[in-house]
Amino acid sequence: MSDGANAAEPTIAERLTTREERIHVSIGAVCNNNCIFCMEEDRDGRYVNNSAMTTDRVRWILEQNQGSEEVCFTSGEPTTRPELPDLVSMAKGLGYRKISVMTNGRRLSHLPYAALLAKAGMNRFYISIHGHTKKLHEGLTRTPDSFEQTVAGLASITKLKRFGVELHTSTVLTDRNLPHMLDIYRFLRQCGVDQVVFNVMQANGRADTYFEQIFPRYTEIADTFRRFLADVGEPRPMAFLVDIPLCTTEGVADFNRGYVERYRHFDLGDQANLVATRAPERAADGRGRGLVLVTRQDLDEAQRDKRQACGTCNYGPQCEGVWRNYLKRYGWDEFEPILGPPNAR
Repeated sequence: MSDGANAAEPTIAERLTTREERIHVSIGAVCNNNCIFCMEEDRDGRYVNNSAMTTDRVRWILEQNQGSEEVCFTSGEPTTRPELPDLVSMAKGLGYRKISVMTNGRRLSHLPYAALLAKAGMNRFYISIHGHTKKLHEGLTRTPDSFEQTVAGLASITKLKRFGVELHTSTVLTDRNLPHMLDIYRFLRQCGVDQVVFNVMQANGRADTYFEQIFPRYTEIADTFRRFLADVGEPRPMAFLVDIPLCTTEGVADFNRGYVERYRHFDLGDQANLVATRAPERAADGRGRGLVLVTRQDLDEAQRDKRQACGTCNYGPQCEGVWRNYLKRYGWDEFEPILGPPNAR
């Protein structure tokens, strides 16, 4: 990019300061993949919670959050819920402009189903794919034939892009696929993907159980991403590194530095991960429906830490901290506060 283009880009701090809040609706009671890094290790708890998100409850959640930037149907595998097209239509009728789904994309391989969702109002698809080959992807999903079906799902959404549909992907980075970042990016762009997001694992659930086998250090991830940007040969790669402490990504163009979105969702009262003192207040937000409001900040506060030195860092006000389960293994040594001029854009 030219210096003029660089000057026009907002910094990562500015983007974090101005990000709008989204609403997540957790509806996937089951999942047809078996990913080794899944943060939702409590499958029984997820089944109870997400099965309780009936059409009436979802309508109430959507009505309570009208005006949000985006509604995303997520958790488990949302396409396993037969009501999904009706819920999308409901969101559209309530005025939501951006309606999305976080999915493994396998059911989208059936083009009529994908078209049904788009016709109902879904205009952004986040498809999880974790490798550019069958061996790599299915070694992580632990599900035979999931690669072919997910790639076919990408093809379906690509065919629908002329109707204003956006196609984003999410690749969770592990020790196995990190060395293949460039190949994964090129493969996905050739598949018609608009934005390729490389997600750093949350150190929870199965990612905590199998931590020693799959979780690379943040500094290794950041160094690999820097090399990827240097080698990809594009002036403005549509690749974004997400959910990693910003101090480790200094030197990466701000355009390519992703961040954790602000969101809120509702869980059953006995399933929510909340500080006990906050639970009564959040239960009141459920208006007697047995639901409690949960925000992304709640998760961060419950499971991430900062140290005193973080308060001196340029990114201190925006940083969510480091997962405690990560710190148990690797400690604080790789994190250095950024004290000088802001990252070059």
